[in-house]
Amino acid sequence: MITKLVRVLTIAGALSLFGVAAAQATLVDKPTCTPDQLNAATDAYVKAQSKGNISKLPLADDAEYLENMKTIAKADGLWNTKLKIAYANSLHDPVRCKTFTEIVVTKGDHPYVIGTRLYLNDGKIIRIDSLVTDKGDWLFNANAYQKYASKQDWGVLPENERIPAQDLINKANAYLDRFSDKFTDAPFDGRPCTRLEGGAYTNADNKPDADLTCEVGIPKGVLYIVNRDYLVDPEKGAINVFCRFGNSTSGMPDSHTFRMVSGKYRYIHTLSVNLTDTPSPQADDNGHIIRNPS
Repeated sequence: MITKLVRVLTIAGALSLFGVAAAQATLVDKPTCTPDQLNAATDAYVKAQSKGNISKLPLADDAEYLENMKTIAKADGLWNTKLKIAYANSLHDPVRCKTFTEIVVTKGDHPYVIGTRLYLNDGKIIRIDSLVTDKGDWLFNANAYQKYASKQDWGVLPENERIPAQDLINKANAYLDRFSDKFTDAPFDGRPCTRLEGGAYTNADNKPDADLTCEVGIPKGVLYIVNRDYLVDPEKGAINVFCRFGNSTSGMPDSHTFRMVSGKYRYIHTLSVNLTDTPSPQADDNGHIIRNPS
């Protein structure tokens, strides 16, 4: 009887703790939204960032705020800083009710490349999650990022050039798996394919299309990419993955965004936040890597 009572109390306690955790969580497993709400949210976010004021966003009362994968106070986010935006592009996931917006700031004394996710439910933003990269972060150069991103086509694809959402997830995972397992099937089946990594660009030298492959630059060794969180925009043939390099709690915060055309890689964008005190290699304004930044 005592054993049974202990078991019942243990289960009840576990359920109670789970209930508390669930009550505190702002995310939901099956959110609801409409495409119009998602598009309106990204339009409003870009305007808000340009003004440094997010008060007009449809924020839930218990919305959660993250910057570089760390929970922060609403008042502490870069979204409170007025920025002159040189480039912005957004993706929308009507199933997961998430959006992703790239913002590039080249003017002023502090350039940035920002990747921000908005999480929606019932017409309200329940989470703002920004990766903020600037000088010292991996291969950073806002001028180069804006130069090349603005020339790319991230528009809606014709239906015959789209692939299912799960196929987009599989293709993204195949690419990310290659960092830890060099024996996986080579996913680099698209030419031309170019990668824009913080500001470094794989076609800074204007190579012919037949020579452009995103296999260039995969590092040697075993590097696990963990905590993968997906945002899928099938209409644009695009998927964004928030993740970490290495450790699941202290690894480098990262965003990988893929554009697939007819199921083949076309563009890859990456933003990686350097959490150490040692500056990462940088890129110059033409997208070449500077190995020893000053």
